[in-house]
Amino acid sequence: MDFGIALATTTDSWRWVKRAEELGFSHAWFYDTQLLNPDVFIGMTQAAMNTDKIRLGTGVLIPSNRIEPVAANAYASLNKIAPGRIDFGVGTGFTGRRTMGLGAITLSRFETYIERVQALLRGETITWDFEGKERAIRFLNPDYGLINLTDDIPLHISGFGPKSRALAAKFGAGWINFTGQPDMAIGDLQGMQESWADAGNSNELYSSLFVLGCVLEEGESILSERSLAQAGPWATVFLHNLVETTQPNEMESQLPPALNTALEAYRETYLSYPETERHLFNHRGHLMKLREDDGAVLNAEVMAALCGFAATEQQLVNHIKSLEAAGYSQFTVQLVEGQEDALEDWARVMNKV
Repeated sequence: MDFGIALATTTDSWRWVKRAEELGFSHAWFYDTQLLNPDVFIGMTQAAMNTDKIRLGTGVLIPSNRIEPVAANAYASLNKIAPGRIDFGVGTGFTGRRTMGLGAITLSRFETYIERVQALLRGETITWDFEGKERAIRFLNPDYGLINLTDDIPLHISGFGPKSRALAAKFGAGWINFTGQPDMAIGDLQGMQESWADAGNSNELYSSLFVLGCVLEEGESILSERSLAQAGPWATVFLHNLVETTQPNEMESQLPPALNTALEAYRETYLSYPETERHLFNHRGHLMKLREDDGAVLNAEVMAALCGFAATEQQLVNHIKSLEAAGYSQFTVQLVEGQEDALEDWARVMNKV
């Protein structure tokens, strides 16, 4: 099984990627969350220039935020700096579009975008519609040696629903999942494996699970300062999502009482924000740190329900072994800003799996 780290990109991310490489991690994934973090390709370039072996990927790129030739150029440039170590991770857009008050792009638009970027990276001429016109575009001088279109840049698609999983299978792409509970992660993988088989793929599915968690010491509470800092941001993202996509008490019959109570308590805060600017407040600090207004609704029941990877070292080893047995190819843990020393804890877990 491969082990990776994920980062909400900063201009210091390369330091933790370099240390992860030293510890034996195989992958580093960078979030594409403009307006929250420094630019993903700047962070990846810094890491590419300071590492030798670890793979570097967008985790994940948001198509609408970069036109196809710009995205392809960035990947080809990185591939020149770190040949054969770059991964094209892409999704329909959660954080990167929600920060601007937008929802996810359509799957048809998503599919077209991927096809175009991949074709450009193969050195092909494509038909590209932009500003009301169709044009032929391609890299004009790849033979000058300024970019790298020779080494493969594998595709990984982040998709949680049946249709997006089917699209990942159609492309024969790697699949990225993001969840907080081992049992749920295994159920998701089974759905993806069915989609993979239905698409007639004969090669093995490469599946990656992204998590936030904390390696708890024996007897340490899931509500410890460390646990809340490292795993808590995943719990609040759950609230950030549902508060924008559901109506009051809509989830009462679908969520455990503790989670529904937390959601409705946070909804009161959310509704207190200026109506036309709620997205500016709701996603502030997303996957980076707890804010007082969302961390206040976290309790032991909520954390236990959402953050199954805040557990002791041995429990985490057991969880990861069960994920590997189910067929996951990679386990990736996000390092939270200011909590990067957790990398050493996760390296101990990795070495015991």
